[in-house]
Amino acid sequence: MKLQRLMCQKRLPVLSPACDDPSEQVEGAEMACTQVSVRRWTTKHVAKWLKEEGFCDYVDLLCNRHRLDGTSLLTLTEYDLRSPPLELKVLGDIKRLMVSLRKLQKQNSDVLEDLGLGCDGHVPQGDWLRNGDSGRDCDGAGGGLSGEQYLQYSNGKCKQHTRRLDPEYWKTVVSSVYVVFVFGFTSFVMVIVHERVPDMRTYPPLPDIFLDSVPRIPWAFAMAEACGVILCNIWLLVLLLHKHRSILLRRLCSLMGTVFMLRCVTMFVTSLSVPGQHLQCSGKIYGDMWAKLRRAVAIWSGFGMSLTGVHTCGDYMFSGHTVVLTMLNFFVTEYTPRTWNFIHTLSWVLNLFGIFFILAAHEHYSIDVFIAFYITTRLFLYYHTLANTRAYQQSRRARIWFPMFSFFECNVNGPVPNEYGWPFSKPTFMRRLIG
Repeated sequence: MKLQRLMCQKRLPVLSPACDDPSEQVEGAEMACTQVSVRRWTTKHVAKWLKEEGFCDYVDLLCNRHRLDGTSLLTLTEYDLRSPPLELKVLGDIKRLMVSLRKLQKQNSDVLEDLGLGCDGHVPQGDWLRNGDSGRDCDGAGGGLSGEQYLQYSNGKCKQHTRRLDPEYWKTVVSSVYVVFVFGFTSFVMVIVHERVPDMRTYPPLPDIFLDSVPRIPWAFAMAEACGVILCNIWLLVLLLHKHRSILLRRLCSLMGTVFMLRCVTMFVTSLSVPGQHLQCSGKIYGDMWAKLRRAVAIWSGFGMSLTGVHTCGDYMFSGHTVVLTMLNFFVTEYTPRTWNFIHTLSWVLNLFGIFFILAAHEHYSIDVFIAFYITTRLFLYYHTLANTRAYQQSRRARIWFPMFSFFECNVNGPVPNEYGWPFSKPTFMRRLIG
């Protein structure tokens, strides 16, 4: 028995002078000899470990007040130490305690693996997304894993590997075909709606707070379309330089197509009266189906813009120009770094001024613009929330209600990082040619 105790004392770590209590050394020796698994540590075990590492001052805070056991000790991070409710103030103690914690985590990597945690006590990236936590800065400016890294366990060892976001060009082609089809269908519905536009003599413009209060500006609608053209050029530049341009284009096409498909329904089921007397609109009969198709092609080829000579009537609920302005604004601000304040401010100014010019031109009712802005922003946020949260992607409800989303995003695990590169560089071209 004495020999066993002597052997245990030899394995006992050197204690800090502040913790140099003979009675505690004996208890620590007995505890070390028991070789209790960290997962089964109680607050008393944690207190002993803290004293052995020289952190006696924090025993009361961590063990008595916050009742840390072995499992919670392994999952402790530097963020936990700095943030409420712990809020440690001494930087040296924080760093030294983290060094000791990392050593303990490394020694118990198998326990962390069983708990589904990473090497540093964090939830691995895939599980972050399943639990609805982004877990990192999408701009790649954080200290965590980048957008193309993941953790892998092998024989109790944790290794960090590179993960490549698959561009899946064929899906991008499918989304492009989808949005082109929707734009063509929208153009045809606009022709049908023009035939049903209410007579202005029977159905005068509806009361509208903004239109009744602000006089019409004749050149305002052209300015609104100019704002859209500038926003489109900014977005094309961002898309060209973005490393994951295929995913971004696929998301834009799927969202734009879905919003305009919904617009087809709203403007077809109910025909609103013309919002202003300056619009000389009357029900126009295009004759046979070929005449309607030719008119639809003219609208489609001119992008429905007055700058290209396209003039339509009856397509009021809701505003397609507001949809385009808002969607482009949100994509520009989402897929550029947070520090690009000038680009973000310019994008929002173009969006808001474009909406104002639409109303100032009396081309749409206020409700048209409001509904368009609301639907566009909600769909954008819902789509990206689902895309960034792995649990929703794998749910049966998401597959039923959002089949197109599940199809396009099934292989995109988490937020797309904002990484840029020249698209026409020689190495990239050669790599794509070989691969």
